[in-house]
Amino acid sequence: MLQIVGVVLGLLYLRLEYRADIRLWIVGLAMPVVHGVLYYRAGLYADCSMQVYYVLAGIYGWIVWRNAPKKQTSAAAVAHTPGKWVPALVVAYAALHGAIYGVLVRFTDSAVPFWDSFTTALCIVAYWMLSRKWAEQWLVWLAVDLTTVGLYLYKGLPITAGLYLLYSVLAVAGYLRWRRMAAKE
Repeated sequence: MLQIVGVVLGLLYLRLEYRADIRLWIVGLAMPVVHGVLYYRAGLYADCSMQVYYVLAGIYGWIVWRNAPKKQTSAAAVAHTPGKWVPALVVAYAALHGAIYGVLVRFTDSAVPFWDSFTTALCIVAYWMLSRKWAEQWLVWLAVDLTTVGLYLYKGLPITAGLYLLYSVLAVAGYLRWRRMAAKE
């Protein structure tokens, strides 16, 4: 049942994100609760702890989007990731991956610490990029989604794996749409 509720919330969230609709942050506050319980039960501890981050980042994203100048609150405020930010994003990802991996190996019984920490670190970076309305956040989500499909199949979560397969397709569509929106800007 948790997988089904998570899928419904996930689809609604993606629809809103695709449209660059500020209401995505509201759904983004409910969805982590459902997924947190699901991932804890499956022994995906980094993914479970990520849900706390999603709640906090959702509040942050809501505030950033809501307080943006009027011009930037529209979907047209989508932009490309500034080149000067790419090295910082890569370093942030690498540091997060290493730190999360170390915690999982040392303090949990995770059977998949590398992949769990890989997707979790990328999610943190992607979510921050989303708060900035950078189109390339979709490409980071695509890497997460494709990896997660295999990870969730391995952990016996086929419905959730199916959701992430759909997320993969929608990440491509979202990137193409946001790239067009950024070009108009």
